[in-house]
Amino acid sequence: MASPSRQLKLLSYNIQAGTTTGRYSEYLTRSWRQVLPNNQRIANLDAISELVAEYDIVALQEVDCGSLRSGFLNQAKYLATHARFPYWNHQGNRKVGVIAHAGNGLLSRVAPSEIEEHKLPGAIPGRGAMVVRFGEGEKALWLVILHLALGRRARAQQLDYVAGLVRTYPHVVVMGDLNTGPGSRELRSFCDKADLIIPDSHILTFPSWQPQRAIDHILVSPNMDIAELEVLPVSYSDHRPLSMVVNLDEDVELPDPDGHADGDQDQHASKQAS
Repeated sequence: MASPSRQLKLLSYNIQAGTTTGRYSEYLTRSWRQVLPNNQRIANLDAISELVAEYDIVALQEVDCGSLRSGFLNQAKYLATHARFPYWNHQGNRKVGVIAHAGNGLLSRVAPSEIEEHKLPGAIPGRGAMVVRFGEGEKALWLVILHLALGRRARAQQLDYVAGLVRTYPHVVVMGDLNTGPGSRELRSFCDKADLIIPDSHILTFPSWQPQRAIDHILVSPNMDIAELEVLPVSYSDHRPLSMVVNLDEDVELPDPDGHADGDQDQHASKQAS
């Protein structure tokens, strides 16, 4: 059993650009909140920053990278600043003029050694993968943050692409909103090709007000020791966040977490890995 100091706390969360949805009808009746700023969004981001503060690495989906609807606020940077993460990054993917700019986000207390941004295939552009390396050589941990397409064929293409990126790495974690359940053909095929496992097939995350579908996932290499896996019962988005604690052994060597450094919060948050 790994000691607590060798545990890594992970969180994957589709934050819906900081907007709460409480029932399906609100996708229509409150659709204006997806294109215009509103006061609730900041309150939600503040609540999310408190939620994520206890984690080492957070993978965000549907983070707004700075557009009209967010008040031109980079939400990844905002969360990093308020939750005191020393490292953050965003990948802008789907942009609708100045109205909306959705993407993936990374918040980390462990220094990334390298970050790659990949545009994913598909008939409709706007999906991407952020590939992050922590550490060096064979003992490095590779993290992939994903938000996949709604269509099965596009998802299959995107997962095939990602499998080609990570299949040779020994320690991999894939986190994100994959828009498909654990029993789907494309996800099973991806796990076979990338040599990953689905830790639990009964983790329901969507919709947040009454979860019925398991479409948010944290997939890991078979050699990784999972200590905890749970869905957090919060409704700041239309998804619920997925939390995992991993026990690390001597085969994985990461830089020491740097989440409690002193100094100005904005300076910490501006240490954007590139």
